[in-house]
Amino acid sequence: MPFQPIHPEKLSSAVVRQIELLILRGILRAGERLPSERELSDKLGVSRPSLREAIAELQNSGLLSSRAGSGIYVAEVLGSAFSPALIRLFGAHDEAVNDYVTFRRDMEGLAAERAARFGSALDLQVIDDAYQRMEAAHANSNPQQDAELDTAFHMAIIDASHNVVMLHMMRSMYDLLRGGVFYNRTQMFQPPSGRDDLLAQHKAINDALQSRNGAAARAAIEQHMDYVEAALAAQRKADKNDAIARQRIEHEQQR
Repeated sequence: MPFQPIHPEKLSSAVVRQIELLILRGILRAGERLPSERELSDKLGVSRPSLREAIAELQNSGLLSSRAGSGIYVAEVLGSAFSPALIRLFGAHDEAVNDYVTFRRDMEGLAAERAARFGSALDLQVIDDAYQRMEAAHANSNPQQDAELDTAFHMAIIDASHNVVMLHMMRSMYDLLRGGVFYNRTQMFQPPSGRDDLLAQHKAINDALQSRNGAAARAAIEQHMDYVEAALAAQRKADKNDAIARQRIEHEQQR
């Protein structure tokens, strides 16, 4: 017979499963500090010994880590997605930049399509709120703030796709981008016309999502990433021409 005895689940196992799901779904983020033992045991409705047993199991599995005198944190599990050697290789070759843009175009286009289809009303509100913050900050002309708001907008779309594999992979990719591995985002926001273009592109993405038009949302993402790719190519060409001009001037001064 295919039936198996049913055993009551240990409280610590239930705690482990709940925290695992919170990490898997991206609700608990890497580096985030958990509440104190007393607060967490109260929230979960379990005894402290059961909680300690669960925390120990999650630490052994590499999902949580302790910091002396500070508490328990979600482990930096995304840091293992790319080795330091590969990260250095990414930063040294333009080919990696081009492939990164292509990867984002494909993945974020799919994510936008999924968000239009599967995103809840609250998901779409979060995306719209992220866009409204971009629009409100547009007059400030703060490249760093623009870059941060841009990241928040795109990650809200990834979150709304409700695909946990895509969620963690794209968070890892954005962490590399924040670190300047692929290119300096703030340079793309400096020209006034460029900032206007980017805002209009994000508006088109948001409008399509709010109307739940997945095909239009994907097309808007692809057009946006094509613009990013062209802007990066133009920046590389300008940098090359500037280096040649500087070399020419230095040579003339030495004659």
